[in-house]
Amino acid sequence: MRRPGFYSRSPDASRVPAESQSSPSAGDPDAGTAEVQSRTGKKAPWQPGRKSFGALILVMAAMVGGAVVWMPKPGHTLTQKDIDAAVMRTLATATLPSPASRAAEIVRPAVVRVVAYGPERASPEAKTEKRGRNLARGKPPEADEPAGPTERGVGTGVVIVDKGVILTNLHVVAGAETIKVTFYDGLEAVATITGVQPENDLAVLQAQKIPDDLIAATMRSTADLQSGDSVAAVGFPFGIGPSVSSGVVSGLKRSFRSPEGKQELGNLIQFDAAANPGNSGGPLVNMDGEVLGIVTAILNPTQQRTFIGIAFAVPIENAASAIGSPPF
Repeated sequence: MRRPGFYSRSPDASRVPAESQSSPSAGDPDAGTAEVQSRTGKKAPWQPGRKSFGALILVMAAMVGGAVVWMPKPGHTLTQKDIDAAVMRTLATATLPSPASRAAEIVRPAVVRVVAYGPERASPEAKTEKRGRNLARGKPPEADEPAGPTERGVGTGVVIVDKGVILTNLHVVAGAETIKVTFYDGLEAVATITGVQPENDLAVLQAQKIPDDLIAATMRSTADLQSGDSVAAVGFPFGIGPSVSSGVVSGLKRSFRSPEGKQELGNLIQFDAAANPGNSGGPLVNMDGEVLGIVTAILNPTQQRTFIGIAFAVPIENAASAIGSPPF
């Protein structure tokens, strides 16, 4: 006769004879245990009854099932071909940020907007910059400055020490009565000039207030920099920004003479990423977001003061020496 399974449902008590209900079943160890306990008053020794044995079976099944889940499928060893195929599928279906975008994202928290206030300059270059700023703000080119302190120049700076030490161009802040910097998080603070390096057109600023989580840029030696290397310029051209332009290094150890012929700069990085008035003092970075130099000039055969394809940056080795701490 076929025996009932361990996990079959218990029979309906109403259909079981009375004698069967009053006496323990010979095949039910749990019932026998209950009888011993009721007769002697002592707890019977443990015996593997239906319930305990069932629980043990469940635990063992769960353990075996878990092992099966985590075992690799036979015949499906991961190969380099599988990895390459997965990478190609990702590249074909996912939109990845450009190298210049990633580089700008890394350095952007250290980039600041620098505004110099004071008597308005009357030079042709200053007038061109003013027209550019007005156009960027949607104003007529010759519109006067609003009431209050007069902006005599807008440029860019980069934080190189997280205590609020900022590098920028000397020509951005020279002659200013007040200098204000705006950090990445929007905090605006007054800054003072703590050092200058006229031979490299550099100035060191110290902000009087800084964000709690200020991040300094990472600097990178230019010893292994080569023509053709990718670079990006981050700054505030005509006050707009932070803006990003990308290109390549187009030359090394270049010289540049200012339009007025008053100063000649040497050992410059030449690059073709777009730069305009307002980019001055901003960082030139590699594709890892590391600062290679400080943007300082654009080549202008005319007085239009617009980018024509050639710009220059002071190598970071020279720039860092302006604070008396060469990094390399």
